[in-house]
Amino acid sequence: MSRAPVVIKVGGALLEHPEAMAHLFASIAHIQTTRPVVLVHGGGPSVEQLMQALNLPSTKIDGLRVTPDEHMPYIGGALAGHVNKALCGQALSNKLTPVGLSLLDGNMVHCAPLDAKYGAVGRAQPGEPGLLLSILSQTMLPVISSIGADDTGRLLNINADQAAMVIAQLVGGDLLLLSNVEGVLDADKMLLTDLDEQTLATLYDNGVVTDGMRVKTDAALTAALALKRPVSIASWSASISAILHHETGTRIHPNALPNGERP
Repeated sequence: MSRAPVVIKVGGALLEHPEAMAHLFASIAHIQTTRPVVLVHGGGPSVEQLMQALNLPSTKIDGLRVTPDEHMPYIGGALAGHVNKALCGQALSNKLTPVGLSLLDGNMVHCAPLDAKYGAVGRAQPGEPGLLLSILSQTMLPVISSIGADDTGRLLNINADQAAMVIAQLVGGDLLLLSNVEGVLDADKMLLTDLDEQTLATLYDNGVVTDGMRVKTDAALTAALALKRPVSIASWSASISAILHHETGTRIHPNALPNGERP
């Protein structure tokens, strides 16, 4: 198996599933004996809870959270603070050595604002890999929140799927998008193991893949095309080793599959 880093993206909803979180970090500890691992996370539920507690409006456009600059102290605190440190704490309990980071640390990711209608929401591209590679060389676990900054120092909220894709580009890693679903299911609720752009389009047209799963598959396809390698969608309760050996989950391929492999 490749010794390239494994980049794992999880949503902040993982914090609401303590058993799954403990299982994930135990699985990371196992795979880390043979391959470096990077964990990238979002934190939508924690942000939503904080916005409600502070009685602040929460609006989304095209699935992206509108983020006024005056909200960034709270959003940054939730993602780079509470969620990041909770994940680091769980890593410690599994005898791992976590290093809590944000996208701006070590200038590892360059960020710039998106359209002004989104506020302090940005896009990202790979920056300097030195810090991350140094941490990985010491068998530590980087735990990276999706908070970045532009070249003026303005803090930006970055979509966590995009953040994970950019980190995978930065280190040449295999990307796993993990959530509470085992992968992409067909019309009979059977797991589809391999998909490409054409088969996904058919699943969309037939109404088989919709809503949240379409968001996941769109993100995975975008990442697969950028990384020029398959990207896996799988459950955070699955063994990472099993995902990497293609025993579970769905792989989204950047190139067309042979006809015989089409679902």
